[in-house]
Amino acid sequence: MEEYVVLVNNQDQEIGQMKKLEAHQTGLLHRAFSVFVFNSKGEILLQKRNSKKYHSGGLWSNTCCSHPRPGEPVHRAAKRRLMEEMGMKTKLFNAFSFIYKSHLDNDLIEHELDHVYYGYSNNFPQFNTDEVEAVKYISPEALQLEMLHSPEMYTEWLKICLDHLLSHLNINESHEQKSKKSN
Repeated sequence: MEEYVVLVNNQDQEIGQMKKLEAHQTGLLHRAFSVFVFNSKGEILLQKRNSKKYHSGGLWSNTCCSHPRPGEPVHRAAKRRLMEEMGMKTKLFNAFSFIYKSHLDNDLIEHELDHVYYGYSNNFPQFNTDEVEAVKYISPEALQLEMLHSPEMYTEWLKICLDHLLSHLNINESHEQKSKKSN
């Protein structure tokens, strides 16, 4: 069964559908999502993508990522894919979205409007070996340092959105702390 992605404009309005591989060959903007799961120590669960994936194989990335199916709400797709790739369920929170365009291996282009979600779990994933080769929890600081010294080991979208997500979460945490103090 061929997978299709949802083509969108810069405002995330659907303008069509296309086969997933064709969208990555032509570089047309399409809807995607990235999920980050943190444990109670504040570490991020990373996955090493299966080396046989059609792009970015063998690279470390966020907990899971993919594309919603045509007609599927993004939040539901993120939860579905977290279960399919990592065998995990958790409540997911929408952080932000961003647009990026990167040239990848195999002459493919990622041009995505990426919706970023995060959640919390201390469970170790029961990952799908067709999708994932390995997993690890890592502190944000250690990850940022690794990415600085060995950027070729990480997916393009992770390198683009990690700092923004960490900044977003710090802002939220400081607002939550201020709210608790004022109550």
